[in-house]
Amino acid sequence: MTRTYVVSGAASGIGAATVTHLRDGGHRVLTVDRTSTGLDGGSIDVVADLATPVGRAEAVAGVQALTDVVHGVVPAAGVGGFTGTDPALVVSVNYFGAIALVRGLQPQLAAAGGAAVVFLASNSITGMPGWNAEVATLCLRDDEDAARSTAATTEAVMVYPSSKAALAWWARREGVKPEWIGAGVRLNSVAPGKVTTAMTAEMAADPVFGPLGDSYPTAIGRDGRPEEIAAPIAFLLSPAASLVVGACLFIDGGTDAILHPISPEGWEVGPVEP
Repeated sequence: MTRTYVVSGAASGIGAATVTHLRDGGHRVLTVDRTSTGLDGGSIDVVADLATPVGRAEAVAGVQALTDVVHGVVPAAGVGGFTGTDPALVVSVNYFGAIALVRGLQPQLAAAGGAAVVFLASNSITGMPGWNAEVATLCLRDDEDAARSTAATTEAVMVYPSSKAALAWWARREGVKPEWIGAGVRLNSVAPGKVTTAMTAEMAADPVFGPLGDSYPTAIGRDGRPEEIAAPIAFLLSPAASLVVGACLFIDGGTDAILHPISPEGWEVGPVEP
């Protein structure tokens, strides 16, 4: 059965790899990105900037103009928390952009009669001590202004895991509710580790964090490849994962297991109203 999927951040990295994997499986993939050309030179279907409310509305409307039914969404658009990056931008793109796209397409997901969403979290949630939990809490309260203001008081590197933790927890908290699983829509997330993409190339060039990449621990002794993230994402989107709801799958070559052999740490956020 050919299914229709939506992938944001589709022009590069994990997003582009996910598009390729799904299309190779015979599916229709509608691409969303702020650039008009994909990694393969093809055109992006919906050009929109998920950093702003206007751009998010344009993304949702653009997809809705192309299809009445969506079987899955992968909001892969993201900004890395590197030196000189605006931490407020990290919050707006990584969390609020992803959530707005998924919420906006809820009617099309529900119309599929069995659909799934896979968010891109990160193993930095557990691998980076001291990230800003207050930012994650404000994200989960849907307070973008407060989340941006609080993020602006710290470095982007401490905000990136906040945005990713909030995505994982939102999927877990909201995924069991009537408007999602009650409508046949499964919400899950994946937590990649260090993957060879343009973002990790940027990290390697970062004067502060570049040297840390050389000591990044993995059980397999190498960085991941985008297609190694795309394949598990495709599984979580598929009917084969029908029993998986509210989960966060670590795909990091064993990094989190090395750092936390018994129990992961760093998931905690403050009290959050449902």
